Amino acid sequence: MSGHLDRFARPCFEGVTSNDDRKDRKSDFEVSEEDRKTRIGNLKKKAIKASSKFKRSLKKKSSRRKSGISLSIKDFRDIEELQTVDAFRQALIAEQLLPARHDDYHMPLRFLKARKFDIEKAKHMWDNMIQWRKDFGTDTILEDFDFCELNEVLKHYPQGYHGVDKEGRPVYIELLGKVEPDQLMRVTTLDRYVRYHVQEFENCFAIKFPACSIAAKRHIDSSTTILDVQGMGYKNFSKAAQDLVKRLQKIDGDNYPETLYRMFIINAGPGFKMGLKAVKSFLDSKTASKINVLSSNYQNKLLEIIDASELPQFLGGSCTLLIREVV
Repeated sequence: MSGHLDRFARPCFEGVTSNDDRKDRKSDFEVSEEDRKTRIGNLKKKAIKASSKFKRSLKKKSSRRKSGISLSIKDFRDIEELQTVDAFRQALIAEQLLPARHDDYHMPLRFLKARKFDIEKAKHMWDNMIQWRKDFGTDTILEDFDFCELNEVLKHYPQGYHGVDKEGRPVYIELLGKVEPDQLMRVTTLDRYVRYHVQEFENCFAIKFPACSIAAKRHIDSSTTILDVQGMGYKNFSKAAQDLVKRLQKIDGDNYPETLYRMFIINAGPGFKMGLKAVKSFLDSKTASKINVLSSNYQNKLLEIIDASELPQFLGGSCTLLIREVV
């Protein structure tokens, strides 16, 4: 059910705020709908304000400290990548394909990486992305779309962010063995879920990644993902599930490349490992190298990447939470 390997971007922004905010942090699995909206709204204002200040500080080649938020972010750039991005930018500008909102260095770089730094191929991919955004209404989806059935959806598709890894990337968790595709399609529609999926990607780039970057003092535009496949079986591969995966996979691969840093698939039995091995043979080596398949003895590996205080107890960490949408 998880879609393309470079997806994994979901709601809520816990684990990327100030020290005071972190003291009473909850996860997506714990908060009520009213609390979730209030806290997201408050953090959205903070993140957008901080992100705006951060962008202005980059233009002036200086860092500022306002409202107690440090805006000094390390952003080391490879000289060859820098030159290629500049050449790519000039090619896009020449064809009026570079809106100001996407001219941030890192977004063109992700598309170049997705096409192995072939500028012509990356330009074609970029052109298609710009057209898709116009057709889909992506630029205004944060304001235009209300996914009012979210709480019901989470009952049949347990998912959410919880904390950050040791390098400051948001950690996204899905419990795939508990997904109920047929029930999911009774509380929403395929088209509405796809719009929600795109909206949450836009949320990530507008709020979550900038907030994580500010908190970690380094540029962040990718996530660490944990997929728990315990209990996964044929019921999870219904026609509805397959249709949804295909739609998401197409959107993610074409429009949101290089946003997965690493993936851990846990509680994977022998059959699942064999199936994934076959799937990996169709993936490029870079993507395949991001996937770590672990059995039930996964806790130590996760704790190498994620501090215990940032990992929920049910995955071997020390962070307590009520798994309201998971059980």
